[in-house]
Amino acid sequence: MLEHGGNLRAAQQRYGGTDWIDLSTGINPHGYPAPAPTPDAWHRLPERDPELLRAACAYYGAPHLLPVAGTQAAIQALPRLRAELAGPARVTVSAPSYAEHAHHWGRHGHVMHQVAYDALDDAVDGSDVVVVINPNNPTGATVAPARLLHWAERLAARGGWLVVDEAFGDTARALSVAAHAGRPGPLGLIVLRSVGKFFGLAGLRLGFVGADTALLTALDDLLGPWAVSAPAQEIAIAALRDHGWQQATQTRLARDGARMHALLAHYGIDAHGTPLFHWWAEPRAEAFHEHMARRAIWVRLFPGAARGIRVGLPGNESAWRRIEQALREWNDT
Repeated sequence: MLEHGGNLRAAQQRYGGTDWIDLSTGINPHGYPAPAPTPDAWHRLPERDPELLRAACAYYGAPHLLPVAGTQAAIQALPRLRAELAGPARVTVSAPSYAEHAHHWGRHGHVMHQVAYDALDDAVDGSDVVVVINPNNPTGATVAPARLLHWAERLAARGGWLVVDEAFGDTARALSVAAHAGRPGPLGLIVLRSVGKFFGLAGLRLGFVGADTALLTALDDLLGPWAVSAPAQEIAIAALRDHGWQQATQTRLARDGARMHALLAHYGIDAHGTPLFHWWAEPRAEAFHEHMARRAIWVRLFPGAARGIRVGLPGNESAWRRIEQALREWNDT
């Protein structure tokens, strides 16, 4: 399997200690206060609750959605589905980006290329499928919705797909193209959304796919019955409808994201990202990662194409102070 953030047990096994600050993911450290599921949620097979779809469509502004066991399930299934429906495809994946996309498109007979963001427009007409993460993970780069929709139209004209992963889209709602996924017309647009990041509910393993109904039906058949647990459905309905919590969280994340950006800049780090995470190209990436780990601060190291460091947000003031102290000491090395 590919390496991901959130692997705090590995950090503890390697470096010892228990008082760790985990900045290795882009998950909201102040997640939604999940209500206790009803007893039936544990004892019955998880039929799909229509209230979940109504809540999700209202929140994401999408006409049609399919709930899945985290967007990872869709990321793994879409390459197989494309191969079954249309055979091998020429696939372009934005790079650097979330590595699971390229990994799975490369496993089903497709011809897969990774292309930098500023070269994507030139790659569209030579592709059958284009995959874009927007905002991008880990760099925070973005593509304007009008450009995405233009790419989708060009691809759809020859039966192609544009897959847009909006896992971090909750704090950049103006960038979303979810409202266009599944609308009438030849728009080969597939949008992925997650409740794990903004809502801080990664453990639910719940996400949504927006697309035309025929494609969603085919994907649903491929994934099989009972893909999403009943407790996950109940908790998600509450979270997606809690507008007060959502508004307060947008404000808090904007404040904390700006605070992290300013803190990094104070110590000479030119970082980019979203309110939930910041990334920068770090020439001494391994050394920085080791420096922070020795202080029980777990950051995400990217040794490959996205060579650099990504940090999420801490959950309390004590953690903020420890991070600042570690940055000060790094600056003195």
